Amino acid sequence: MCPIIQTGCLVPFPPAIFKAYDIRGIVPSTLNEDVARNLGRAFGMAALAQGEQQVAVGRDGRVSGPALSAALMAGLVDVGIEVIDVGMVTTPMLYFAASTLCRSGIQVTGSHNPKDYNGFKMVLAGRAIYGEEIQNLRMAMDAQTWKAAAGGSIHQDDVLDAYTARIVGDVKLARPMKIVVDSGNGIAGASAPGIFRALGCEVIELFSEVDGNFPNHHPDPSKPENLRDVIAALQSSDAELGLAFDGDGDRLGIVTRDGENIFPDRQMMLFAEDVLSRVPGAPILFDVKCTQRLAPAIEAAGGKAVMYKTGHSLIKARMKELDAPLGGEMSGHIFFKERWFGFDDGTYAGCRLLEILSRSSDPSAVLKALPTSCCTPELNVICEEGEPHRLTAQLQALAPSSFDAPASISTIDGLRVDWPDGFGLIRASNTTPVLVLRFEGHTPEAMQRIEAEMLALLERVKPGAKVGGAAH
Repeated sequence: MCPIIQTGCLVPFPPAIFKAYDIRGIVPSTLNEDVARNLGRAFGMAALAQGEQQVAVGRDGRVSGPALSAALMAGLVDVGIEVIDVGMVTTPMLYFAASTLCRSGIQVTGSHNPKDYNGFKMVLAGRAIYGEEIQNLRMAMDAQTWKAAAGGSIHQDDVLDAYTARIVGDVKLARPMKIVVDSGNGIAGASAPGIFRALGCEVIELFSEVDGNFPNHHPDPSKPENLRDVIAALQSSDAELGLAFDGDGDRLGIVTRDGENIFPDRQMMLFAEDVLSRVPGAPILFDVKCTQRLAPAIEAAGGKAVMYKTGHSLIKARMKELDAPLGGEMSGHIFFKERWFGFDDGTYAGCRLLEILSRSSDPSAVLKALPTSCCTPELNVICEEGEPHRLTAQLQALAPSSFDAPASISTIDGLRVDWPDGFGLIRASNTTPVLVLRFEGHTPEAMQRIEAEMLALLERVKPGAKVGGAAH
C-alpha cells in the first residue's frame, strides 16, 4: 500500500479496486484504512474544488466498516472538510443525506459482495461519480497532491427520522398489507421493517439483525437461492408478498405469495404505468439487460422507452440529461425521480410497489399478470483482464454481416440483437473481467435458437469460451 506521506508516493494503490462505478476490494489485502484515509483526502480536495465544504459519510453493517469509516473521515478532515457522520445506514439513506443535508457524500459499503469485501460509493456535488472521475481520484491518491487545511470537523447526524417521515408523507396504502421482509442481516434490517410498519403494514421479519458475517444467507436477492427463506415464510403464513434486500439496501427482490420471483425488468412495467399516469409522455430509462417486453409496456402506458448502458451511475446521469421520472436496471436498482430524489433505493421502491398493489385484493395476481418470456439467468464468460471490452468490439464489428433482417442490432453497451421473438446480449462487465450474457425468447424454442446464434458468434472471437453462472 502507499505510505501516508505528502509527496512522492512510493507504491501505487491497487488499480483493480477502482471500478467503473465505485471503489471496491478485499479487506485488508487490497483495501484498508490507508486506502480510506487517502481517498478521504483526494475526495475532499475534489469537493473543495467544486465549492463543497461538507461531505456526509455513512457505512453499512460490515465488520470492517467502523475502522474504514473512521479513516475516511480523518482524511476528509485533514483537508478541511466538515464531515457529517450519519453512522450505520443504507446506501440510499446516505444518498438522502447528500440530497437534504449537503450535496456530497461517501458510503462505506461492500454492496452485495462477500463479507470480506468493502468499498466506497460516492456522490460529488449532487452527482454519482463514475469512470474517469474515479480514475482521477486514484491518480490524486497515488500522487499525494492533497494539501492540509484547518477547519475540518466531524459532527454526527441521525437521518432515519427525517428519511422515514419523507417516505411516510409521500406513500399512501389503500389498505393495510401483510408482508415478509428479509434483510439478509444487511443494513436494511435496521430501518426497512420499521418504515413498512409506519405505512400500516404487518411485517414478518427475517434476519433483521445487522451482522456483517451474514450467517443465514448472502444478502443478494438477485440470486434465487437467497430467496428460499422468504418463500418458506410465505408458505407458512398468510402474508401477501415477500420483499428481500441486498447488503446495502439499494436493491429490492420481490416474491409472490406462491414463490415466483418478479425480476426488476417486470417490476419496471408496473412502476412505469403508475408514474406515466401522472407524467404522461415522459422518457423511462432501462438498461440493455432488460426484457424485450418492457419497451412495449412503457409505450402502451404512454411513455417513451429509452434503452441505455448498464450501471447505476450511468443510468442516474442519463436520467438527469433527459429529465426522466423513472429508471431501472435488471440488477435491481430502481430510480424514482417522480416524487423522490432520483437515486436507487430498495426501501422506497418497495413502498411504491405496496402503494400500487394495495389497490388490489390479490397483489400476487397483479404481479403474475405482467408480460413475461423464457429467459436465461445472467451468464458469465471469465476472461483475462482487459479482454472483455476487446471481445465486444470484435463482436460489434462482426454483427452486421452475421445477422440478417429482421434482426435489429444495438451497440449501446456491448452487442444486443433483437428478433421479433426475443433477444441476445453479450457485453463486457465494468466491474469484473467477464463477459455478461443473457438470452430471452417468447418461447423456449426461440430462446434456444437465439442462444445458439449468439454463442456461435462468440465462438468466432473466443474459441472454446466457457459459459457459466454469474458469481457475486
